[in-house]
Amino acid sequence: MKTFGLLAGVLVLSAVVACAPAPDEGFKLIHVGDLVAMRTSTETPATVLDADGTDFRAREGVIPGAILLSSYGKYDVATELPAGKDTRLVFYCADSH
Repeated sequence: MKTFGLLAGVLVLSAVVACAPAPDEGFKLIHVGDLVAMRTSTETPATVLDADGTDFRAREGVIPGAILLSSYGKYDVATELPAGKDTRLVFYCADSH
């Protein structure tokens, strides 16, 4: 149950507030149901990336299957993101930076 609460709170509210880039950069807010559908899609499933800090992750947990980024703003794109350019990416972050 803690995971679902984290998922709902992190994706719906904090991902956009704490870490979101400017709206004109092609990013959009998604809701929990959207993520579930994206992760179970057989066409192009989404890759979930966790941009929270290690202290926050230890305290609150992570979305199962998420890739843990080394930093919310200075991760290595070449080594930490999937290589496929058509991969759907979902970033989330609830930590206040």
